[in-house]
Amino acid sequence: MKTRITEMFGIQHPIIQGGMHFVGFAEMAAAVSNAGGLGIITGLTQRTPELLAKEIARCREMTDKPFGVNLTFLPSVTPPDYPGYVRAIVEGGVKIVETAGNNPAKWLPGLKEHGIKVIHKCTSVRHSLKAEAIGCDAVSVDGFECGGHPGEDDIPNMILLPRAADELKIPFVASGGMADGRSLVAALAMGADGMNMGTRFMATKEAPIHENVKQAIVNASELDTRLIMRALRNTERVLDNPAVERLLAKEKSLGANIKFEDIIPEVAGVYPKIMKDGDMGAGAWSCGMVVGLIYDIPTCKELIDRIMAQAESIIRQRLEAFL
Repeated sequence: MKTRITEMFGIQHPIIQGGMHFVGFAEMAAAVSNAGGLGIITGLTQRTPELLAKEIARCREMTDKPFGVNLTFLPSVTPPDYPGYVRAIVEGGVKIVETAGNNPAKWLPGLKEHGIKVIHKCTSVRHSLKAEAIGCDAVSVDGFECGGHPGEDDIPNMILLPRAADELKIPFVASGGMADGRSLVAALAMGADGMNMGTRFMATKEAPIHENVKQAIVNASELDTRLIMRALRNTERVLDNPAVERLLAKEKSLGANIKFEDIIPEVAGVYPKIMKDGDMGAGAWSCGMVVGLIYDIPTCKELIDRIMAQAESIIRQRLEAFL
């Protein structure tokens, strides 16, 4: 299947594995890239630029296919060493960067001069147009269904994707609620050039996370995610658990007076405990409504091959039969 995204990134299938904290390690990215998609290493999971450089080198040993690095730009009193991370990406020969969070305009010239393609994650049409205007090569349009941060507009992909297609000139991929061949065909029908999957890739054999997390995803339904931190205008979609319920109770009792400090026990530093140790009650972790469509734990190759076979069947048989 050829789309503007497969052409731009030099990949076989229009499927991207987005950056995920304490999930996007070298083995995850390599497995997706080897299966014909685009794997992404999550930059800030590596505590220093030097560690990111090692992770990029480790990924190179596992795949000769294209892969990218996610860089999330966070508002912070003491920001990470972003110049160092950019240097590690450039020196590591990585040619694709997924940016997220704050406006990446400051960092684009340094990436562009080394021939690096940038795809920026956006949760609205206006942010997507801004990304296009500052020179991003593509955008990942994240609907309200997505795990992690869906923005504050609450627009689902059935509306957001066609709106993006109406406005954008650069290619975009659909993110949020993507799980199978039906997702891919629907995304293409609404104007996208591919899809980005996060939660679905967590439930794969190669995902370097605890088995407890994978089983939690398989066992959950589409009713089992919650939105937290709405009052802080930092909304995040997470899988429900006792820690999330405690956090929501605090939000309810404190109302508009809530501060980030009030919820630190439920959100700060919890990812290693959950993803590495399998402590499912340690805190809140990003997860999409798409859990309702995840029933098994295949290899990345099995998953991607299945998606592409299903997509081709839908296009050639089901859709053509209607004409």
